[in-house]
Amino acid sequence: MAKHRARATNKSGVTTVKAIINHPMETGFRKNKATGKKVPAHFIQELTVKHNGKTVLTALMGPAVSKNPLLHFTFKGGKSGDKIDISWNDNKNMKDSLSTAIR
Repeated sequence: MAKHRARATNKSGVTTVKAIINHPMETGFRKNKATGKKVPAHFIQELTVKHNGKTVLTALMGPAVSKNPLLHFTFKGGKSGDKIDISWNDNKNMKDSLSTAIR
């Protein structure tokens, strides 16, 4: 699997964050073509984005989100060098995260 990627840029006081989260996002309804058995559900439930430790976005997700979701949003504030932390947990209690600095 590919690694997670994130980039944050600031222009005129508005920070734009783009991230690709590598996750299977299985619904639990798809069948394995080889075995005919259902593929177990495995999807992100909650994703949080923090700017220098302060939460700027919380997203509640579910099985309807596509594989390897793309996150793209803006917020006011931030400057070059500030830290952006993105973390998430899924329905199997697995947690992961990534960080980037604003350019």
